[in-house]
Amino acid sequence: MLKNAQITGFADEIHSDIKIQVRLLKELGIDFLELRSANGKSIASYTKEEAKALKEYLSEQKIQVSALGSPIGKISITEEFEPHFKVYQNVVEIAKIMETPNIRMFSFYIPNQEEPEKYQDIVFDRMEHLVSYARKESVILLHENEKDIYGDTAFRCKQLFDRFYGEHFKGTFDFANFVQCGQDTSEAYELLKSYIAYIHIKDALFATGQVTPAGEGDGMVREILEKLDKMGYEGFLSLEPHLADFSGLKNLEKNPLTKNISSGEAAFTIAYEALKKILI
Repeated sequence: MLKNAQITGFADEIHSDIKIQVRLLKELGIDFLELRSANGKSIASYTKEEAKALKEYLSEQKIQVSALGSPIGKISITEEFEPHFKVYQNVVEIAKIMETPNIRMFSFYIPNQEEPEKYQDIVFDRMEHLVSYARKESVILLHENEKDIYGDTAFRCKQLFDRFYGEHFKGTFDFANFVQCGQDTSEAYELLKSYIAYIHIKDALFATGQVTPAGEGDGMVREILEKLDKMGYEGFLSLEPHLADFSGLKNLEKNPLTKNISSGEAAFTIAYEALKKILI
């Protein structure tokens, strides 16, 4: 199944040290990584010089970058936008250095207990600026559904795609994030399948929100991957285990759940093996 899809992953969940990340990727036979952080530093904070040095190392190791796992759009909609846009401009430059057009992004945190629709105009205005710049710079923004942001449910993701979908704005489908929002992933897939260009592989339980290896939760991972296979999907399948605590986790989730696997290397390997079992 999905013989022409490429496995990649958030290798910073293996270890903060890029050399340890690369070692395990090579042991598992993975030639790509989704670059979110390396050596304990967010890719969005890298200078051009640092990025060039990292790219040189990855090229020497024959590891390619499938996408930048950027934090763009992962700020409150009430926060000032201009400083964040400058971070975004740097991320675009880093993507070029890493020779990937793909930049993972989000659609802004909504204040607790408030209706997302209240902020639709400002969300869309900011997204317009981001997408316009992506078009100008020839990169692709991959919007990830994520709990607590505007595009958390499939319905609001579709609103964004109805407005912005095109060569420079496409969708990342994350099973676990939909489950954690109480969203049926099969319904989400049917609504969004025309916009999906990238897949995050992690699963979760409706009852607790706990992340599980693919196929062990309520995300219907196998069933949806089978549908993608029939559609001829040839993109990336990106492992995002979230099975062990790792450096930077508290900055990625508002209220991260306690993880029950102590080793990042073990967690990533478990996630990889669970996916391979589904793909057989």
